[in-house]
Amino acid sequence: MFSGIVEELGVVRGLSARSGCSRLQVQSGIAAEGTVAGDSVAVNGVCLTVTGNKSGLLEFDVMPETLKVSNIGRLTPGVKVNLERALRADSRISGHFVSGHVDCCSAIRAKGYRAGNLAFSIFLPERFRKNLVPKGSIAVDGISLTAAEVKPLFFTVFVIPFTAEHTTLGLKGPGHTINLEFDMLVKAIAAQSS
Repeated sequence: MFSGIVEELGVVRGLSARSGCSRLQVQSGIAAEGTVAGDSVAVNGVCLTVTGNKSGLLEFDVMPETLKVSNIGRLTPGVKVNLERALRADSRISGHFVSGHVDCCSAIRAKGYRAGNLAFSIFLPERFRKNLVPKGSIAVDGISLTAAEVKPLFFTVFVIPFTAEHTTLGLKGPGHTINLEFDMLVKAIAAQSS
């Protein structure tokens, strides 16, 4: 379980195919502190199990399904990724509950400023429209955000300067692929009413 509050930007060092799964290597600082094999770390919002920590070089085995439903398979060496260690039971929750089980990939439709604030318009896949409500929580590449407006084909989130500077969103624009995880409470309600 995560909160969607990114701890740092890690740098991808490699993604290589192996029998049955792929091996992802990410250079980190904060996320590697106290992290051992078996711990969970969210990489762009995807919950991955640490298989090794070699002086801050975190290693993960990635299943084919994860590569299929997330942007992890598109990562190349040198690309920055959002990192967050799993929540501790005694810590403050500053974002919202994020499971790290990404629902789908989407793409940024537009990036610009509205009333002086940085805004991202993101395509909303049709089959997930019932899982997003105005003012509802959504994780975009693992970042806890609020859907400011929800339209049939897209939704808009506003991003404060701190978030733009300390996450991958500041580096992304129209056409970039991002991971989406819809709020688990809204998903549960939508499932009940289906």
